[in-house]
Parts: sequence; structure tokens; C-alpha cells
Amino acid sequence: MEDRFTRTRFLFGEDFERFRDKKVIIFGVGGVGGFALDCLYRVGIGHISIVDKDTFDITNQNRQIGSEHIGESKVKALARIYPGIEPIDVRVDGEFLENFMYQKYDYIIDAIDDIPAKVALAKLCASIPYGRYISSTGSAKKLNPLEIKVDSIWKSYGDKFARKFRELLKKEGFCGDFKVIFSPENPKCKPLGSFSAVTGSFGLQMGSEVICDILKRRTQC
Repeated sequence: MEDRFTRTRFLFGEDFERFRDKKVIIFGVGGVGGFALDCLYRVGIGHISIVDKDTFDITNQNRQIGSEHIGESKVKALARIYPGIEPIDVRVDGEFLENFMYQKYDYIIDAIDDIPAKVALAKLCASIPYGRYISSTGSAKKLNPLEIKVDSIWKSYGDKFARKFRELLKKEGFCGDFKVIFSPENPKCKPLGSFSAVTGSFGLQMGSEVICDILKRRTQC
């Protein structure tokens, strides 16, 4: 029998069934989070929730999946493109995080660009095993996806956004650790210019980190 997962099964074999059991939530479905969603949806993650309050703007069209739906809620438009995902049309703030049951999810992906919100989410998820909470840093102003790195938040370097993130974590007394995607490539412009080859690669790398972690942990089950 052939279906949309036929070639995925060729690559992963029996491990494919592990993907069907996993629950992933993605915070922010812009230029980074949208590609993480696309990756995980296509590989067969069984339950995906997406959280974003924004609507699509015409300036999103250089990098964001679904951005032809100008003026529409990002999560609602993406829920039509990717049937079966759960859209959560809310802003990530203190009220939301106070009631957020992160324990329900196997993996949490942070692709939001508001640093205080990122810090609040990181603090809430401090007890999650390393590798199951993944955060993106600055993907704008860059051209070369080969510069992208994956490491601990405390080992990230060469990126102004990541530095501000680390500084606020320290100021808030955060002592935990989590995985981040970052690029030390020198910025190529002053305003927030962006290139989908980099922003999309950030998201695809986050998706790959989830899949590789699932495979790594299979012997621990």
C-alpha cells in the first residue's frame, strides 16, 4: 500500500510508528516555526499543536508558509493547509503560560521572536530533559544556512539576539539548560531583512533535532 508516508517508511522502517505517538507543540509559526511544522507534519508526527496570535502580512511572503492568506490568522490558515493539527490562536503571555500544561507534550519548539516571552517559556520548561525543549535565536539578516549551529543556549555565540536572550535568562535567575538553533554569521543589513534559505533552514533543523532525539531515545523505552 502506498500513502503519503511511503518514502518516510523506506527511510525509518519500524521507527516510523514512534513518530505517530508523539505530541509536539510549536510556539510561533512564522519563517522558522512554519518550516518546523512542515517538516514534522510530513514525517508523520501524530499530534502537532501550533500557537500564534499573529495574522499574515504581505511582508511575510518572502519567507512564511501560508502567507498568501493575507490578513488571516496564521494558525487557522495553517490548520487548513495541514489537516489534523491543533491551532491555538493566542498570545504567549503570563496568563497563557500560567495555564499551559507543558507535560502533555513530548517536544516543545520555541520559534517566537519576543525575548521576554521566550524567557518565560524557558523558565516554565526548565525541568524538561535536554533535547525536548528547543529554541530558535536570530535568523534574520543572514544569507548562509551552512553557518547554522546547534548547541546549548550557554554555548551560543556570534548573534545579538542570542546574547540578549542569555542576558535576560541570567537576569531572571535561570539556571537550566536547553538546546538552541543559532547562526554566528555576521549580519548583512541593519533592518530586519530575511532570506527563506536561512529562516527555513532554522525551522527544518529544529524538526530534524526532534526526529533525531526520538530515534536516540528509542533504546531507553
